Amino acid sequence: MTEDDSKPTAGRRDVVVPLRVYKAVTVFSTLFAVLCVVGGFILVDNATQRASAPASEIDVPISIAGVGLILAGTVVYAFSTRFRTEEMGKSKDDAGEESDNG
Repeated sequence: MTEDDSKPTAGRRDVVVPLRVYKAVTVFSTLFAVLCVVGGFILVDNATQRASAPASEIDVPISIAGVGLILAGTVVYAFSTRFRTEEMGKSKDDAGEESDNG
């Protein structure tokens, strides 16, 4: 058993894709995430009347939809960071070399 055999590989979830796919995933997922987060904040802002409405006048379905959009944008962005290309090299967990930093 070598030193590298003791490292767990079940936790790795990187998806290696061609560069063209990586660019498309990065662009469109970031665009979607930004639009969802901004749209979610707009909905929450409208539901609470710019945070000036008393609690009894808050439009609950619209505010829940706004929070849902914010969460959807967050999830899409988080999962899009799992993609990488072969040219990007090894992740930190795979690095078999010692660091030269200090």
